[in-house]
Formats: sequence, C-alpha cells, structure tokens
Amino acid sequence: MLIRKSVDIPYSEVTPKQVYLNRRELLASLPAALVAGYEFFSPGKARAAKFDHVNKSPLSVSDEPTPYKSITHYNNFYEFTTDKTGVADQAKNFRTSPWTVSVEGQIKNPRKLSMDEILAIAPLEERIYRHRCVEGWSMVAPWVGFSLSALLKKFEPTEKAKYIAFESYFSTSQMPHADYSGIPFPYVEGLRMDEAMHPLALLAVGLYGDSLPPQDGAPVRLVMPWKYGFKSIKSLVKIKFVEKQPPTTWNLAAANEYGFYANVNPQVDHPRWSQATELPLGAFRRRPTMMFNGYADQVASLYNGMDLRNNY
Repeated sequence: MLIRKSVDIPYSEVTPKQVYLNRRELLASLPAALVAGYEFFSPGKARAAKFDHVNKSPLSVSDEPTPYKSITHYNNFYEFTTDKTGVADQAKNFRTSPWTVSVEGQIKNPRKLSMDEILAIAPLEERIYRHRCVEGWSMVAPWVGFSLSALLKKFEPTEKAKYIAFESYFSTSQMPHADYSGIPFPYVEGLRMDEAMHPLALLAVGLYGDSLPPQDGAPVRLVMPWKYGFKSIKSLVKIKFVEKQPPTTWNLAAANEYGFYANVNPQVDHPRWSQATELPLGAFRRRPTMMFNGYADQVASLYNGMDLRNNY
C-alpha cells in the first residue's frame, strides 16, 4: 500500500483512527480471498491519520504519558453522555469533516477557517502536558498542536478585545443524549487575553501522533494545562474576541462550584470535595495536587495581585 505523508493529504480526506481500526478488525475477520476483493474494490483506501514532521516541544513535561487507551476511554464530554467510560462508544460516529471554525468579534478581518487552513497556521508540535480534572483525577497526555497565540495574532484584534470566547459544536442529531446532561449547550468557555496568548495555551489537533479521536475533542480543541479540565473546550466551532468577560458553561450551571478562572489550586476545595490530592488514571494511590498543576513558574505572574481564593 502506498503511504503518503500527512502534509500531502487534506484534512477532509483523513480517515479517523477509530474508523481505520474498525476497518482493520473487519478485514481480520474475513477470509483471505474476500479481503483481497475488499481491498481492490474499496472506493477510498483507508489511511491512518498520522501526523508527520511533528516537532518535540521544549514546553513538554518529563512525566510518563498516560496510556492511549486510558486517555481515550475515560472522558468528560457531556454532549454525548455523562458516563465517562461510555463517551468513546457514543461518539464513535461523530462527523468531523467538513469542519470550519469561525473567528470573529473585535478583529479587523473576521472569517471562517477550514481544518486545512488551521493546520497551515504554524508547525505542529508534540507537547506532553499534565492535566487535572476538577473531579479529582489526572492524566498526562501527548498532544499534537501549536500555541493558540499563533492563530490569534493573525486576526489583528482591536483595542476593545480583552477576552476570548469559545464555543463547541452542538447538534441534537449527532448528540441525541445531550438533553440528559443537566447543563446548557452549546458548550462555551472563555479566557482573558493574556491567558489565551500564553505559550502554554495549546490549540490541539492530535493525540499520541494521530488526529484527535471524537471523544477527545476532534477535530480541534483547546488545551489549558494549568487549569481544571473543563476549561479545555472540545470540538471548537467559534473563537470570538470580546470586550467583556464571556459566560462559561459550568459557571452558568453552578457558579458557586465553578469559577471563570478554574486555575488548579489545592488550597481551594470544591464545595463537595477536597482538591488537595489527585488520582492519576490507572493508579491506585492519590498524590498531592500541585499549584497551577505544576506550571506555577510559567503562569503565576498572570495572576499577580489577585486573590486566588475568590477568583477560583
């Protein structure tokens, strides 16, 4: 089979990894003669969605990454289901092509970007980041992407742009169980401009060298490693430069439990549980939670003078 480099294949033609794996499982179960016929007559050869020419980022941590299966089979994605172990199955047929992200608001040239245009913005990097969920579990993930600032700088924000608002894709036809989640959709999030421009703020398009699985936010998502997981909005369709602090989904749903900033802070408990420790996926012992999830040296200066107990 001819192997083509990922840079030669438009995103719209890439086969999602789960579809590719399902196809391999199907072929493995068929007689050899039938497999040969299937390969020959298939109108479109399945291609693994592997990213080539990905740089290793100096922003990565040295922690051992969490196994791929754990990262892709224990997820928060309420549009599909509130069952963390069931998201992968519910999202397996999620359609991510064609896909556009609208960039709008307080900028000079608002427009919609295709995935191919997004992938052309900056060289892709592998960044191994720590993550901490507000519910108490954690993981280490090797993302593929580039700093969000690379995209934001291309749109020349006006002086009125103080925050960035984000919106996820939502469709009841693709996400029929969303009504049972207990939160409003589409999912929205927001960052202060200086947070969004920080080099650690990542626009991710891949995981473990492959394109993102649906359950992990395909085809493009935000990754904010020093904040609790709900700030890392998935399946982005809108990025908007705004003047005032934008609403965020979990703050709208329960303002006393989920603040706008959501910085990892072991000294500020959730109203229903302690945040002092965390349990890594696959581990049996909890460990102390680090301030800013271990990224204090890089990001603490963003919050100089702020009371991080009140601005949680």
